[in-house]
Amino acid sequence: MKEVYQYTTLATPAQAEFKDKGSRFLGFAWPVQDEAEIRQHLQILREQHHKARHCCYAWRLGVDGNRFRANDDGEPAGSAGRPILGQIDSAAVTDVLVAVVRYFGGTLLGVPGLIHAYKTVTAAAIDATEKIQQDICQQLQLHCEYAHLSEALRWCKQHQAQVLKQDLQQNCSLQVCIPLRRLENALAVLRKLRIIDVKLDN
Repeated sequence: MKEVYQYTTLATPAQAEFKDKGSRFLGFAWPVQDEAEIRQHLQILREQHHKARHCCYAWRLGVDGNRFRANDDGEPAGSAGRPILGQIDSAAVTDVLVAVVRYFGGTLLGVPGLIHAYKTVTAAAIDATEKIQQDICQQLQLHCEYAHLSEALRWCKQHQAQVLKQDLQQNCSLQVCIPLRRLENALAVLRKLRIIDVKLDN
């Protein structure tokens, strides 16, 4: 099985609008990192559009795409959240949240009409921004004596490893994130150095 080193997400937040029989559907798409960020976006959106009838959404997180959710927010079951998620998947993006605010226009659209509306505005919002390739990263714990810290940091720079946390005592600890495509060669270099202990985080 071929190793995957990158995933596709959105470059920037974007939005779009779709109208049908008086109802307005406002679609908002964001690149996101975690569920806390998702909750924050949704809370702000609901505050900004508190007069809207519905705020439906879907999101997908993670390289493997196993973390996802779809919410109809009072629309008929399967008529909003699932169509939104379907468009996220059609665009082959992850680490993405799309929310659609609906202002009801007084005319019922029926389930097929709702599915069409939510699909259309979601696709438009996703298409309104660029897609970018992001490196899949592996987190590592590095441990070394303080005297070897400069070499550990030099190793990080050479292999594009980002330092996430550091504890600089006599024995230093660094939590880093390294692109998966660089991991094998980077670990080989560490093994030759023999002055830096490394542990892979799950």
